[in-house]
Amino acid sequence: MDEEIDTRKINNSFLRDHNYATEADIISTVEFNPTGELLATGDKGGRVVVFQREQESKNQPHRRGEYNVYSTFQSHEPEFDYLKSLEIEEKINKIRWLPQQNAAYFLLSTNDKTVKLWKVSERDKRPEGYNLKDEEGRIRDPTTITALRILLQPMDLMVEATPRRVFSNAHTYHINSISVNSDYETYMSTDDLRINLWNLEITNRSFNIVDIKPANMEMLTEVITAAEFQPSQCNTFVYSSSKGSIRLCDMRASALCDNHSKLFEEPEDPSNRSFFSEIISSISDVKFSHSGRYLMTRDYLTVKVWDLNMESKPLETYQVHDYLRSKLCSLYENDCIFDKFECVWNGSDSVIMTGSYNNFFRMFDRNTKRDVTLEASRENSKPRAILKPRKVCVGGKRRKDEISVDSLDFSKKILHSAWHPSENIIAVAATNNLYIFQDKVN
Repeated sequence: MDEEIDTRKINNSFLRDHNYATEADIISTVEFNPTGELLATGDKGGRVVVFQREQESKNQPHRRGEYNVYSTFQSHEPEFDYLKSLEIEEKINKIRWLPQQNAAYFLLSTNDKTVKLWKVSERDKRPEGYNLKDEEGRIRDPTTITALRILLQPMDLMVEATPRRVFSNAHTYHINSISVNSDYETYMSTDDLRINLWNLEITNRSFNIVDIKPANMEMLTEVITAAEFQPSQCNTFVYSSSKGSIRLCDMRASALCDNHSKLFEEPEDPSNRSFFSEIISSISDVKFSHSGRYLMTRDYLTVKVWDLNMESKPLETYQVHDYLRSKLCSLYENDCIFDKFECVWNGSDSVIMTGSYNNFFRMFDRNTKRDVTLEASRENSKPRAILKPRKVCVGGKRRKDEISVDSLDFSKKILHSAWHPSENIIAVAATNNLYIFQDKVN
């Protein structure tokens, strides 16, 4: 198998865990910054935790891959909409980093209604008055002072997070995704029925670029589930729907992109038609490849890779957990069928990763067509422990190292994950635990 998903070379480099888990501790999003030096997580309690990669030292070269807490801050607070008598949760739905322009870092975080731009910066000096006194503390002759200067004194390094912009009051429905444009001046925020385009400098005005809300809400047949900008063309973006279709839009064509440029949709196989067909065809995540040539989509049972030049059918289809097809009825009853799994590319677009149940996550090598199932759990994830492939037994005699499909724990699920932009380091969120795995360091 390709080295990138050779499980013998994957080890656990980091595990953060709370001794007690509350609803607020559940991780709801994970995102590396463009260099991979920082990793941000958001949780249901509205907090953002930023981890920084350990710098390499001559004494401990193997510690290079480890991430330690860099900054923690409360991004969103619970609110109440008095006009609609609705509680607005503080849960962080998405985090997106902006490319670093100076010593500070900037990230966008959003809950259901409000997007915020945060600045994360370091401070190792503090102001200590002006140059009005000499070294002995006596007031200097005013005629000798040619310029007024603030005196700075060294202090212990402090990392502070400050909100620089608050983008609010633009979404009637819940925001499900945000995406930074390649011009680094604009970004879009997406809710169930609309997509808005914002300038990062302007908080009181946004432009509606997609609106699929029907005049009569009883005619509503689909909602927007995710959206993303093309990584290098600032005029192109895609959005996915609950009906399993992906629409590519070009903002040069018109101000309101209700008419798509391309529609990617796979015809349904009549032999597989069932009561659950529409639910499991809903796309929970869409991601452009780093090259911009391909699209990856995740629905309930599969991951699909689409070529932007071929709309009729996906280029590749990978079964994530096809053994659950016979369990759809019980998964519908316990609401698991509505879980929204994310999917991610590796840095070279050759391997894709997505989550499953029982804290399993799947990797698919696009070149060799081989796949592997790995598990993120405290039992098998001691630091530098090597992960072993897991197999699910559907029926018949179960082998020693296999797990029966009836034994899967559906309360343990990998919904959120991220892949380092250039190295084989992955971050996997399992409920309130964050696992970071990397290639084995010899």
